[in-house]
Amino acid sequence: MDGYFGYGGLLSFLPSGSWLLIAAGVVALGFFGAPFALWTVAFVAALWFQAAPVWLLGAGTAVLVLLNIPAVRNILLSTPIAHLMERLKLMPVISETERVALEAGTTWVDAELFSGKPNYDRIRKEAYSKLGAEEQKFIDNQVKTLCSLATDWEIFKHKDLPSKVWDYLKKERFFGMIVPKAYGGLGFSAAGHSEVIAHLATHSSPLAITVMVPNSLGPAELLAHYGTDKQKDYYLPRLARGEEIPCFALTEPNAGSDAGSLTSNAVIFKGEDGKLYLRLNWDKRYITLAAVATLVGLAVRLYDPENLLGRGKDLGITCVLVPANTKGVVLGQRHNPMGVPFYNCPTSGKDVVVSLDQIIGGAEGAGRGWQMLMECLAAGRALSLPSQAAGMAKFMTRVASAYAVVRRQFGISIGQFEGIEEPLARIAGTTYLMEASRVFTVGAIDAGVKPAVVSAIAKYSQTELSRKVVNDAMDVLGGAGISRGPRNQIANAYIGLPISITVEGANILTRTMIIFGQGAIRCHPYAYKEVKALMDKDYAAFDKAFWSHIGHVVRNACRSLVLSLSRGRLAAAPSGPAARYYRKLSWASASFAIMADIAMGSLGGSLKLKEKLTGRYADVLSWMYLATAVLRRYEAEGYKAEHRPAFEWAIQYAFAQMQLAFDGIFSNFTVPGIGWIFRGPIAFWARVNSLGSMPSDKLGHELAKAIQQPGVFRDDMTRGIISDLLPAGDNLIEHAFTLAHAAADVLGKISKAVKAGQLPKRRANLLVKEALAAKVITESEAAMLESANTAREEAVKVDSFNLEEFQPTLLDSIGEKAKLTGLVAKVGT
Repeated sequence: MDGYFGYGGLLSFLPSGSWLLIAAGVVALGFFGAPFALWTVAFVAALWFQAAPVWLLGAGTAVLVLLNIPAVRNILLSTPIAHLMERLKLMPVISETERVALEAGTTWVDAELFSGKPNYDRIRKEAYSKLGAEEQKFIDNQVKTLCSLATDWEIFKHKDLPSKVWDYLKKERFFGMIVPKAYGGLGFSAAGHSEVIAHLATHSSPLAITVMVPNSLGPAELLAHYGTDKQKDYYLPRLARGEEIPCFALTEPNAGSDAGSLTSNAVIFKGEDGKLYLRLNWDKRYITLAAVATLVGLAVRLYDPENLLGRGKDLGITCVLVPANTKGVVLGQRHNPMGVPFYNCPTSGKDVVVSLDQIIGGAEGAGRGWQMLMECLAAGRALSLPSQAAGMAKFMTRVASAYAVVRRQFGISIGQFEGIEEPLARIAGTTYLMEASRVFTVGAIDAGVKPAVVSAIAKYSQTELSRKVVNDAMDVLGGAGISRGPRNQIANAYIGLPISITVEGANILTRTMIIFGQGAIRCHPYAYKEVKALMDKDYAAFDKAFWSHIGHVVRNACRSLVLSLSRGRLAAAPSGPAARYYRKLSWASASFAIMADIAMGSLGGSLKLKEKLTGRYADVLSWMYLATAVLRRYEAEGYKAEHRPAFEWAIQYAFAQMQLAFDGIFSNFTVPGIGWIFRGPIAFWARVNSLGSMPSDKLGHELAKAIQQPGVFRDDMTRGIISDLLPAGDNLIEHAFTLAHAAADVLGKISKAVKAGQLPKRRANLLVKEALAAKVITESEAAMLESANTAREEAVKVDSFNLEEFQPTLLDSIGEKAKLTGLVAKVGT
């Protein structure tokens, strides 16, 4: 028996050592992604040259040739496999709302990273956005003027934008940045839109939010893409001029992240005049600008009980425009989101009647609301909040680096302490990374891409990273960071951080369900094709997708093995100073791709419920994208020598985060039968042979030192903040920073004289008069030191208030008492 069926007989024709050659050949074919026909030729050739038995050669050749014929393969293998997968429910069930979300937008660099073999030639040709002359002029003039009309402290203190700010916003068409010029808007590119928001975020979050909401998901964008000509002609010019203040109401008390479960509704009925109308009822909350809106956009479920449109009784989610003065509309209340004074409000409507023509897109738009929303979010989610976060990070970098120089303890600037260097390096490196992501992503949008998964990555990553940057800045400023008042430039940003984390898709949901949940289907080259083929019972399409998928798995398994053993050195990469990081990214991509397929293949439809696991997969994909953005920025900006520390820190940090996520995947891969392999030997190998570790203390020191020096590097890292547009004296910390560096050499003279015994042993900045008397410094140098000392003392002051200013106003007291009385009455009832 052994001679016929055991290895000793069946494969006895193989000489010693052939196993190694065969294995090497298999790995080589897989690594380069050889087509199935080439595998067939190689297999037959191997059997021939190894003098295999004629029956084995003939049988093997016949089987492989038949498998190369799709029609035969489909009948013999693919269709039975499809039926088995359907019975075992190995493929996820895609609901209609999920299908619309998956098909909204396009794939982009995310698909390259998911492929396991990124095409760097394509990635390096992607647009790296730049502002147009008209947009730059708007920032230099209108944006600067806008920010001069009110300080952030004034806005917080009065809990609203001053009327002159509202008037200027309307006059200069800030609410019409995305409205095409043909309708009277500014018609800005995504880059221009992003830059305006980033600039405003460095001055005041409430101001930035007020501007960005009408220019994100809402009436203007929906009308521009889906409105009828009549709707566009009427509403878009009014929105551009600020004659209409829009809001868009989606979220409900019981429909937040699960927006598809909304209960607000509209019912079609025929009026006495024979025309069709909508009767709307809604209860919405967290709606920005609702209390001051004149035009309310609504997402409602549309019903046609009499089938007046001839398309059934339940038409699905629909977007409707309702003038705020329509009878039954309830507005005028505000929420209080962390005390940040922008209008975030509830709104409701009771039996509100509007014409059927108020459906966005007219009757043709009935039931298309979910599709509209998903398609707009596919690009829009990448703009507003990520831009606000990047602008905020640049401002924190500017303030924290200046304060670290100006603030002195124990006779030296606190930025010279390693304990301060560490957060300063994180701030600078993270800011470099965030700006790289912002510019790279908006470049894609301007090129016509609607990158749904990348948009989710950008929103999640940028807002989470901004939270880290602001926290570090607060630590650097210490007491000056927590003492609120007009001098404090960062506390209000810190207070408002949870808002950006929560809105436009809460970050927990975005990470655990959207990035990998959609990415696994949408970005994978074959997964959605397989799912769709099974849903459509199209077994010929399934055959093509399934066997391509098998080849994809084999290729990435071989690439992952080879690149892991070689630490990425055998991957193809563009030449240049970043070549080794491109190779490591190929290694990470191959490992991610094969692990994604293993998870999908072993867990099937239940994978969507393994949110801790999918969250870690999302982390790997997100950090691969961020690393790609960093590489693109470094090259697009000409591999600047002064940028090298920031680039190195950012790219090394990205790979360290990828490794951390991979470690979490391996340690928690609990699939029966194979889980132990990942938790044991593979997890051990991954720790020994990691993608990367955190940036070294030496690199952190270099980066922290560089960001504390005036000049090109610091200016490049913080370009695009409002303080750049203001006179130096208006920014106390920056003014003191400039004078501190100007006085550094003079202080050095005094310190040298102290060591030489010419001056008493005291801190150099306190020995100005003595140094002048001893002729260690000149009168002009003494005057410079006095100016620097005065500026420093002024810059490190914090605000204080008299006790009366802390007393609540009579109106506040009455309001709070009334609310409390009402709440007690409700509870008692």
